[in-house]
Amino acid sequence: MGFDPAPGYSLAERDRRWALARELMDAEGLAALIAYGEHECADLAPFAPDNYFTNDRPGSIVLFCRDADPIQLVWCNMPIQDHLEARKRGDHLWIEPHNIRAGSGFQAGKNAAGIVEVLREHGLERATVGVLGLDPYPPFHINPIMPYQLWREVLAELPGVTFKNVGLSFLFATVCLSAEEQAMVRYSATVGDAMAAAMLDAAAPGATEADLYAAGMAAAFRRGCAAPDMLLWSGPGFVAWGPPAWSYRPQAPRTLHEGDVVLAEVFNRFGMKETQHQVAIAVGEVHPDVEAAAALARECYEAGLKVARPGNSFGDLAEAMLAPLLANDSWNIHPMCHIMNPYGPVCGFGFGLKRLPEARQYPRLFELPTMGGELPLAPGMSFSFEPNAVVNGRAVNLGGTVLIGEEDPIELNPYTAQLLRA
Repeated sequence: MGFDPAPGYSLAERDRRWALARELMDAEGLAALIAYGEHECADLAPFAPDNYFTNDRPGSIVLFCRDADPIQLVWCNMPIQDHLEARKRGDHLWIEPHNIRAGSGFQAGKNAAGIVEVLREHGLERATVGVLGLDPYPPFHINPIMPYQLWREVLAELPGVTFKNVGLSFLFATVCLSAEEQAMVRYSATVGDAMAAAMLDAAAPGATEADLYAAGMAAAFRRGCAAPDMLLWSGPGFVAWGPPAWSYRPQAPRTLHEGDVVLAEVFNRFGMKETQHQVAIAVGEVHPDVEAAAALARECYEAGLKVARPGNSFGDLAEAMLAPLLANDSWNIHPMCHIMNPYGPVCGFGFGLKRLPEARQYPRLFELPTMGGELPLAPGMSFSFEPNAVVNGRAVNLGGTVLIGEEDPIELNPYTAQLLRA
């Protein structure tokens, strides 16, 4: 599988994003914008609006004050050391050295003291300031990401400031990807296919789940992508979904057998733009219910493609992908689709688990309705298409990343939109 050279961001992309920040400030009546970034090395669904504005090591706080260039607050010297060496190598950096400040504890840096210092320098003690970090960021940050202690100190030091949550406005402003951002998504998606192909090559009776996991991750790493994680289960039939049990419980990885199905969700990332790949592998002859579930999931996928066009809403998309399940008395173990880059609206799931006799032992089960259904679909949006169907207690998921085009949807991963056969 050949690969084009990895793309990069230009200063024009930086200027576009900084202009977007100031447009958001104008629209919301803000004198400043605070973008809080989750710590570096975060795995799934990282909350990294700081990186969106810096194109640099995530885990900082970025502040836009009036018309000034943004200030980046970091927690220690290590990000500065990286920045320094990158300048020596000739990398294209977005933040000037004099606008990066380090500090922790009582020294102003990536903390309350750093935020307060910057806002006071610009005379914003009684201004309205927007914040990215005070809204939930589903699916993995159901609660706001901002640290309680940090924010409590900011509020105590700046009682005259009106702080305003602007996470939803940021989502609307950034969810339609630029041409450069779409290039990152396309590259990541191509690498995701290579990961799936490597997993298929490794799938055979006697191999372990860990063998497949390692093969997929190695394929991404060799191509310069940061594949942060993988959900993976195997067996003759199941309705479980999540990371492999051996990744959090001390036990041996499961060994594959003839007749197993392997279901995985591969997360890949390049340029901080994510793609997702639903890998379903039949190891030899699988149970007829697995074949039926795969066919039904494929029907859901095709139904979604028919609706994934400008003029429709996310609710239309979710409803179309769920319709074949309802018509066939099936259900889904995880969302059929959700938006990415950034995360936002998500299709409902969980309504069918109560059908299983074993589920009666659990007093409270979770059902998520479709959220964000009113969002209109527009060119440049990126979605994870991950249709999944359960037939008699056996699930299959398949799919990949889809872009909304000017007219028709753009399938980036038709390879994984089918049941692969080892």
